[in-house]
Amino acid sequence: MARTLVLALGTFAVGTDAFVLAGFLPDVAHSLHTSTSSAGQAVTVFAAAYALASPLVATATARLPRRALLVAALVVLAAANAASALAPNLPLLLASRVVAAVGAAGYTPTAGAVSAALVRPELRGRALSVVVGGLTVATALGVPLGDAVGAVMGWRAALWLVAALCLVTALAAGALMPRVPGAAPVAWAARLAALRRPGVAAVLPLTVLGMAAAYTVYAYAVPALRGVGVDGSGSAWMLCAYGVGAVVGNLVAGVAVDRIGPARVLATGYVVMATAMGVFAVLAATGTHVTVVVVVLAVAWGGASWCQTPAQQHRLMAAAPGEAPLVMALNASAIYVGIGVGTGVGGLMVASGVAGMFGVAAGVAVVALGWLGRTWRVGG
Repeated sequence: MARTLVLALGTFAVGTDAFVLAGFLPDVAHSLHTSTSSAGQAVTVFAAAYALASPLVATATARLPRRALLVAALVVLAAANAASALAPNLPLLLASRVVAAVGAAGYTPTAGAVSAALVRPELRGRALSVVVGGLTVATALGVPLGDAVGAVMGWRAALWLVAALCLVTALAAGALMPRVPGAAPVAWAARLAALRRPGVAAVLPLTVLGMAAAYTVYAYAVPALRGVGVDGSGSAWMLCAYGVGAVVGNLVAGVAVDRIGPARVLATGYVVMATAMGVFAVLAATGTHVTVVVVVLAVAWGGASWCQTPAQQHRLMAAAPGEAPLVMALNASAIYVGIGVGTGVGGLMVASGVAGMFGVAAGVAVVALGWLGRTWRVGG
């Protein structure tokens, strides 16, 4: 269990790195003399670079011992965050986000595959949920804390703290993780063959759709929440509510996947997400501001967003037995394709109004539910 928690600490560092900028995009935009939607592309660029880098890094590092790879990836993340903290303009910030994505692409799929290998098959869902839990705790604690640090010391200080966290985690992984050998590299032909497998081809698009629905609004959460009556420091508390929902949703999903199957978990999540986004859209369109309702919706949004990953990972490993590292890397790419698509769409919707942004997110969640219905029995 201690080793799984070390892996989760690493995914917490990755998650904080990926999402911390969302907590203070207006401040980043002001500091770098650009617009909020342009600053939001730092999230989009990270996601797109991660999606492209994940299979490349998996191929290039296949022979490396897993412990060494985990440590090296965290060191790259630390260096990239230091570069982001020093960036004097938007182009250099975006370039440093690409480097950070390469480090994340080396860490997250490896951590998921190692966690699954360290436990019995019947406990795989729980182990995956703990590791993914690092990402969800990052949304619960890392992003709001980053927002708080940014408010007091500036957004650059928050990135320096992320860099320090990555280094501490690298030391812990080097000291506590067991020696796990690498494997033979997987040729691109084999990767493409895995994509052509009916089960994998059926499951991966759902990851893209589900994450796009979840992240159409998230990177622009501060202006979006302002549209439903949440201003100033209230946005940090709402992001914390989202994070609490994310943690609970992920942990409950890990247990539920083992008990009732991944498809039922996903169906519940998409119904909740579509409902939450739809109600947010109505509140924004009508100018209705009810704080308690917004808190409940934020918790539901977080839970629906982060119940997806353990279930999708479980479906993929069931659809492609014996190819866990490969399908985990493919799923990680699909996650960040979805985040990139959702963030890009959200950026286009900022100028047209918050209600439309929430409405689009609800619509994509409904599409995801429909895709799940078509592929219900795959990887069950």
